Amino acid sequence: MRIFTLAGLSMFNERLTDYLQYLRFEKRYSPHTLTAYEKDLEQFNDYLTKEFSFSELKLITHFHIRGWLAGMKGDKQTARTVNRKISSLNSYYKYLQKHGYTEKNPVRQLHTQRLPERLPVYLKETETEHLLEELQFDEGFKGATDRLIIELLYATGMRRAELLQMKEQDIEWSLNQIRILGKGNKERLVPVSPSLLDTIRDYLQEKRKLDVHDCQYLMNLETGLPLYAAYIYRVVHKYMGQTTTLKKKSPHVLRHTFATHLLNNGANIQAIKELLGHSSLAATQIYTHNNIDKLKEIHRQNHPRG
Repeated sequence: MRIFTLAGLSMFNERLTDYLQYLRFEKRYSPHTLTAYEKDLEQFNDYLTKEFSFSELKLITHFHIRGWLAGMKGDKQTARTVNRKISSLNSYYKYLQKHGYTEKNPVRQLHTQRLPERLPVYLKETETEHLLEELQFDEGFKGATDRLIIELLYATGMRRAELLQMKEQDIEWSLNQIRILGKGNKERLVPVSPSLLDTIRDYLQEKRKLDVHDCQYLMNLETGLPLYAAYIYRVVHKYMGQTTTLKKKSPHVLRHTFATHLLNNGANIQAIKELLGHSSLAATQIYTHNNIDKLKEIHRQNHPRG
């Protein structure tokens, strides 16, 4: 990750290094998020320097920010991208205010862009059964690794980054639960079935047979190295491709599937929020839209005047 500081100048990015270190070590943001924040803030600083020949904090107003955002919309940037850049700026200004580097936050005078409604996609229960029960995985340790990736993502609803961080000590065998380290370094406990624990136990026995293996992390490759994000994506994409016609075939689809199946089978929305590790209920409520669509379809098929 590239970080730089223009010391001694009262400039917008003077405290950028300290801010990114704060996000990394205190807020525990992921490397991907840190890179996105740094890129957004540097882009805004470059815009100020190019268009107005300054980047001093005291001179920046919401009009300058609005001009930057307008340019992005002219370049056909999506509302989601624009909103992320607004969020990056707002977070940085809050940090600067908190530490007394500026008195004002001009981002507060702006409004985020309205996003098109985008419901989460998920596997049908029959498709999930086919994925878990009928598909043939490769023989040996690689096949066992691929199968466990699929089963863990669906059975717990964890994020891909959370799976990568999972350690052997996070399995609480006697309590039938797994400890997951989520965003913001927050831990949550997710119950799992005895059959999944048996699968994990069998996997670990095979893992011990490797000439080299990493005992710190729960899962690793045959080389002994830990799993990496692209490997997990390829595995999910490969096996979902044999199960569904959905265009999107990613680890996050299994997270959506986990939540949607719980809701469809009567789980409380607050409980689903806790299992997913959402910080607010609003993030979880999007799954209720899928449930309503299911009810409408049932009504259409079964009601005499549907």
